[in-house]
Amino acid sequence: MSTDTRTITVGIDGSRSSLDAADWAAREAQRRQLPLRLLHAGTEPAAPGGVFDIDDIDDIDDIDVPAGRTRAALDRAAIELSYAHPALDIIARRTATPAVPALLAAAVEAEALVLGSRGRTGSAGFPVGSVALGVAARADRPVVLVRPGELPEDERVPVVDGSSPSTAPYLPVVLGLDPDASADDLIGYAFDTAAVRSAPLHVVHPWTLPTSTLRPWRHRFPGTTVREHRVDGDPGPRLLEASARAGLLIVGRRTGRGPGRAARSLIRHAGCPVAVVPHD
Repeated sequence: MSTDTRTITVGIDGSRSSLDAADWAAREAQRRQLPLRLLHAGTEPAAPGGVFDIDDIDDIDDIDVPAGRTRAALDRAAIELSYAHPALDIIARRTATPAVPALLAAAVEAEALVLGSRGRTGSAGFPVGSVALGVAARADRPVVLVRPGELPEDERVPVVDGSSPSTAPYLPVVLGLDPDASADDLIGYAFDTAAVRSAPLHVVHPWTLPTSTLRPWRHRFPGTTVREHRVDGDPGPRLLEASARAGLLIVGRRTGRGPGRAARSLIRHAGCPVAVVPHD
């Protein structure tokens, strides 16, 4: 697949968490005007899902689903998402390859890979699945981890005047940035993500960030409002606080390394989806 036909790819395993992630991925694909790819990996059949019955649908020509698996969660997710996003190009695929290597291979052709973070919500945080962490630690592309129960209105400013939540502005995109890192891929992803949402970008960084770090990106994205927040010391608590009022939290990891302790803590505790972006 060439770079001009990248997809937003989401892993489907039949869990409610993965279906919530698929819904988030569909919205992201629509924002970026990219196809949505649903991928179920592993040798076990996808677990039954509780959405639409494919036998009751007359026209599914726009969805590539495996024959004979009409009650699998993968098929059902494709049908549900096609109703919610009728203009979206949806591709559903199964592979017998184990989940982590299959998802890592799929990430190469994706603009972003989206996975569900299983576990309990709450102030004490929640456990993140081994597949999600394994993929986030090794993928060559951004990996977005979506908490269970994430809703479309959660990424937008709360509505107070009775208007439709779908017309409300997007909440800020928050970027945690290490001034010592050469992180053009990380910064570029954050600016691009904010731009496609017409959302402000809040950059949280420790100590003083050189002016030259963000200047070229401000010029490239002149319509994006950027606010910098300097933190003396550990930026983790500030990022965690900001995530409660954000549509997406973006953190980086060095290529060839997994997310550090601070990033793993944010993944477990953040109040919004977290994108883990590899960079030099």
